[in-house]
Amino acid sequence: MENAKNSRLPKAMIRVRMSQADAHYGGNLVDGARILQLFGDVATELLIRYDGDEGLFRAYDNVEFLAPVFAGDYIEAYGEIVEVGRTSRKMKFEAYKVIHSRPDINDSAAEVLDEPILVCKASGTCVVPKDKQRYNHEE
Repeated sequence: MENAKNSRLPKAMIRVRMSQADAHYGGNLVDGARILQLFGDVATELLIRYDGDEGLFRAYDNVEFLAPVFAGDYIEAYGEIVEVGRTSRKMKFEAYKVIHSRPDINDSAAEVLDEPILVCKASGTCVVPKDKQRYNHEE
């Protein structure tokens, strides 16, 4: 297996504003599944960059929700491939709140956070079937 020390392993980031449509619970709280959806999008980009194919998300082996996310918040989701097998790609993800809405001030107030807040971290495995891998990474 190739491990994370190899500089050829890609990293990716996506930044998204959580909308009213993402709010699922009282107080405009966003469902944690929305963050996992972002991780899925990041994983897809990582697989395209590494293999030239979208692949499939096989399983999460760990998910931790660490802080609430609300409609109006901006979230940056980061991911990286940390280990590569014949068809499997182990990945790690982190999502940070970088801007948060301030409905306590007024309905359109928001502010950039001095320090991003880690809202979720996860790890999981994706699979790209051998016949779909377009890039040869053999030395």
